[in-house]
Amino acid sequence: MSEKVWFITGTSRGFGREWAIAALDRGDKVAATARDIDALTDLTDKYGDLILSLALDVTDHAAATAAVDAAHAHFGRLDVVINNAGYGLFGMIEEVSDAEARAQIETNFFGALWVTQAALPHMRAQKNGHILQVSSIAGISAFMGTGLYAASKWALEGFSQSLAQEVAPFGIKVTLIEPGGFSTDWGGSSGVHANALSDYDGVKELADTARKSRVSVSGDPVASGAVLLKIVDADEPPLRIFFGAAPLAMAKADYASRLATWEKWNALSIEAQG
Repeated sequence: MSEKVWFITGTSRGFGREWAIAALDRGDKVAATARDIDALTDLTDKYGDLILSLALDVTDHAAATAAVDAAHAHFGRLDVVINNAGYGLFGMIEEVSDAEARAQIETNFFGALWVTQAALPHMRAQKNGHILQVSSIAGISAFMGTGLYAASKWALEGFSQSLAQEVAPFGIKVTLIEPGGFSTDWGGSSGVHANALSDYDGVKELADTARKSRVSVSGDPVASGAVLLKIVDADEPPLRIFFGAAPLAMAKADYASRLATWEKWNALSIEAQG
């Protein structure tokens, strides 16, 4: 099928907006969601019937289900579902409040879970579909100052890997997109910062130095649109794919360290089984 119907969360800015534009520019149809659909007015004016704008807070389970069902009813099918809505929570583990931690998981993990669950009955009936989850390099690694963000993405990675195996018999594909540093608003106004504890001032200096060494060049979200189209058009799309040049080297170093540690302590591992 040349024309696809998309459902994308978090389309007011960043990746979500650029990916919606990439799909619309080639004539696909897009159900675009945002907390405030006024941010989508320019897109609805430009693309007309190709786009359906839907107000959605992904943490509202019932609303997420209703939005997915409304998109399916409007366009008649759902070929591509992208869980892009999310934000960064910045703070050392000790600094993060109960409310901040719960809100992070509610949006980044449960929001994606609710939309995924809502889309699956439609895709199973079609016997095809593609669900893309926006994870992060922090979904396979973890860094100082973003521990709860990493936790939300590690949870997303875990359920999505299981999901891919469960829905393959129905012709449904799953892809985890794991970006490195990109020029989005993730670290700007959309981010949340925990109240600081002065005892961590020195640690934060180390964290900032480490971050700058990891993110020497920020990627362009606009450029990612053409790549995303290649992924959704692929006959056998990947379960995981990095966006950006930096993540692969970071992953290799992290996994090499893990393997070395597991090997070093393997004698005790075996002893533990009795």
